[in-house]
Amino acid sequence: MKNLLIIGFIFPEPNATAAGTRMMQLIDLFQKNNYTITFISSASKTEKSIDLKEYNIETKEIKLNDASFDELLKIMNPSIVLFDRFITEEQFGWRVSEICPKAIRILDTEDLHFLRNARQTAIKNNEKLTENLLFNEIAKREIASIYRCDLSLIISKYEFELLRNTFKIDKSLLFYIPFLLDKSNFNTINAFPTFEERSNFISVGNFKHEPNWNAVVYLKKEIWPKIREKLPNSELHIYGAYCTEKVFQLNNIKEGFIVKGWVENIEDVFKNAKICLAPIQFGAGLKGKLINAMEFGTPSVTTTIGAEAMHDKLPWNGFICDNPKAFSLKSVELYLNKGIWEEFQTNGFKIIDEIYSKTKFYCTLIGEIEKIQATLELHRKQNFIGSMLLHHTLKSTKYMSKWIEEKNKN
Repeated sequence: MKNLLIIGFIFPEPNATAAGTRMMQLIDLFQKNNYTITFISSASKTEKSIDLKEYNIETKEIKLNDASFDELLKIMNPSIVLFDRFITEEQFGWRVSEICPKAIRILDTEDLHFLRNARQTAIKNNEKLTENLLFNEIAKREIASIYRCDLSLIISKYEFELLRNTFKIDKSLLFYIPFLLDKSNFNTINAFPTFEERSNFISVGNFKHEPNWNAVVYLKKEIWPKIREKLPNSELHIYGAYCTEKVFQLNNIKEGFIVKGWVENIEDVFKNAKICLAPIQFGAGLKGKLINAMEFGTPSVTTTIGAEAMHDKLPWNGFICDNPKAFSLKSVELYLNKGIWEEFQTNGFKIIDEIYSKTKFYCTLIGEIEKIQATLELHRKQNFIGSMLLHHTLKSTKYMSKWIEEKNKN
């Protein structure tokens, strides 16, 4: 029986976060290959959580440090367990390995948290990213999680190479799989609003994600005033889920800096905007907002980190600038120049078609999983570091968890 258990960090929110979109793409991949899926999480559902029952997926809320999870595992006896981010593997991985030792353990990293953390520290301290910053506490935890799993899904080629070359992780433990998009769902270029029909700039990103908040503040202080000087009648609309009061305090209609908050249909936002601005100073993984911009025919201006691993060697669908003055000037140029704008729009469609087509990855991932299933004992023997880390995790995390469980009972 092809039975997949997904242990989610949260229940998927595809209309609010790129991570939610990513999770639903993976779910679709496994369902297309006839897997029965159960999704569980220790987080509570929110108003933005998608109703997985509509996708024939059973859901359960579970407790941390509680033996009821062990009983659930015994009943389900999954053939595959997918951990949503390394934190989830830390919490539940030892239980899965103990109760269901033959289940393949897959980690979806989403992005490398330690890389994002290192870059944030570098920006905060106004220093270059070094190996000393990369070799942080989060890196030790996250890479240990990668070793304990049979396979880790890596969304970015840059991060794949970082793990291979800097951290010397064996290729057999890693699998590159970016966002998975269905070309048949895209409109033709003629169906999009034209250059003349579009107006204004947009910035998009959920505000639980620190790089998005940082980018909006950077726009407000360093970039937007320079753009507004050249385009006094233009507006910048800020969209994103989990907009807090501090975000809304940036709203200034007089300056054309308008905080809109969350919208359910982000497609219409992109289709009617002329340019997407994403001055991302730190972060990791692939940027969902820039994928959306390409999908819906909206050229973008972003940074080197924003465009990292997004387009391989293909021309970008806009400008890449790390200096705020250059960023502002190129944003104005793109806003006014129809020829460049249309060229960049076409670039975006080519990137989506050649890099993110899901048909290229659906069979290869399942093939890799089946290969591991057929040689699981040998696969794990060849990963001695993972076996060693799992051994010590069982000795430490297990008994800490059981101590917390007993404490909670009392």
